Amino acid sequence: MYTTNASRGLPRHRSRYPAERYSRWSLRALVALVVLATLWLVLAFHLHGQPIFALLFLMLGAALGVVFSRRRLMSHRYIFPAVAGMALFVIFPLLYTVGISFSNYSSSNLLSEERVRSQLLSRTYQEESATFGFQLYRTEAGVRLFLEREGDSGEAVDAGKAQAEAALRGVTRFTTGPIALEGEGQRHVQIHPGGEPAGESLAMREVVAKRDALQNLVLTTPDGLELRMVGLRHFAPMLDRYEVRNDDSLYDRRDDLLLTADHETGFFVTDTGERITPGWPVAVGLDNYAKIFLDPDIRGPFIQIFVWTFAFAGLTVLFTLMVGFVLASLLQWDQLRGKALYRTLLILPYAVPAFISILIFKGMFNQHFGEINLILDALFGVRPSWFTDPWLARSMLLIVNTWLGYPYMLLLCMGLIQSIPKDLYEASAVDGGGPLTNLFQITLPLIIKPLTPLLIACFAFNFNNFVLIALLTGGNPDILGASTPAGTTDLLVSYTYRIAFQDAGQNFGLAAAIATLIFVLVAGLALLNLRLAKVRV
Repeated sequence: MYTTNASRGLPRHRSRYPAERYSRWSLRALVALVVLATLWLVLAFHLHGQPIFALLFLMLGAALGVVFSRRRLMSHRYIFPAVAGMALFVIFPLLYTVGISFSNYSSSNLLSEERVRSQLLSRTYQEESATFGFQLYRTEAGVRLFLEREGDSGEAVDAGKAQAEAALRGVTRFTTGPIALEGEGQRHVQIHPGGEPAGESLAMREVVAKRDALQNLVLTTPDGLELRMVGLRHFAPMLDRYEVRNDDSLYDRRDDLLLTADHETGFFVTDTGERITPGWPVAVGLDNYAKIFLDPDIRGPFIQIFVWTFAFAGLTVLFTLMVGFVLASLLQWDQLRGKALYRTLLILPYAVPAFISILIFKGMFNQHFGEINLILDALFGVRPSWFTDPWLARSMLLIVNTWLGYPYMLLLCMGLIQSIPKDLYEASAVDGGGPLTNLFQITLPLIIKPLTPLLIACFAFNFNNFVLIALLTGGNPDILGASTPAGTTDLLVSYTYRIAFQDAGQNFGLAAAIATLIFVLVAGLALLNLRLAKVRV
């Protein structure tokens, strides 16, 4: 007689599969922890003034909660990590870059308008019209500082001097209590009206010896006016440089200027149009794209680099294919002995990290001490300027990149050649065909079609071959007359990097516009690759 859990009074399904129940609750706990961590990131980004990143993680957290809480979406749980990773590391950076390309985001326009205003309002300047000479006295209680007014005490003529005079209230002498002049770091010391302290006045050489400590002192009057050291023997008031007016403009007390916010350029500007840095990012529409094609100082170098990028990628594919195909054909020769050894030696450059090979070649091509120039000098009496002549530098890049890339083509061609039926070569031999006939009439036509998508992928890779340019030439020699850092060996990707991170202005908006164009080109190559590979898009 069989009994069930129900007949025994036990809960149904609970005691039969405890492992499954624990696994389900563990998954729910893990999802809850991930959602909580995501919400914490959302809150952290929001509090730090990054609403875009907060919105991104909020959407990811919401999607995670929905997918893992709905039974009908169970099949999507396995693909969700890949989709989330693509959204986080591919789609979002792409959209963010495109968004930056429509702004004037740069090192000069980096902060938000609120932070720019706050930074300007925090600036101070020294009001030297009310300076104080000082002297150090050694007393029984310790070293004390005595200050006496030396500046002009006449009627105030500007806002800064008026502020200083109001805070000083006509007091011309101040003194401090005992102060410690050892150690490092800024220290605030309260001063109060008073005469010369009783004690020994320190000699000038002793004052000079304590100069670093004196420069770190911030002296504060009873009315809150701060004084800092402005010379070897003087202190001067530190005043707020800017004040906010009723219309949200800023008044410059030091230079007697009125600054207004220009939301078209992202700067505070004076009445004469002078811009006050830093600024804030604003939308500029298609201005960055227009600069690329309309500004002569940018258009010329861009077109030159654009043409060289296509030439570099195309010639690299051509040279590596030629070398790899010829070597693969030779390795299929039946009468060749030691094929395994030759294969190992020829593929060996592919096993060495690329950056090591590039740095070795950089030393070998050294114009004064490199092995290549030493050999050329000994044989022909010439020492080519590999790094200073534009055409020689480009030739050097192609030589090095061919060395780095031919093993990949060798492997591809070897695999495709081995898939060709031997009957075709036997039939060619019967008809009197030789090695060259077999090479160009049988081998090459049969492998070129399956090889085409891989050649396009290789072209796209070399189109953005940043490592080679950065390590070997750095883009040099420079293009003369360019308003942006541009070199004759730069590719579009290295040109973009130099505009964004090496230019004095760090024009991220212009760099993002060029990066967007690069994406369009590479995406077009990818679509062409899929079409040629007969993959349905």
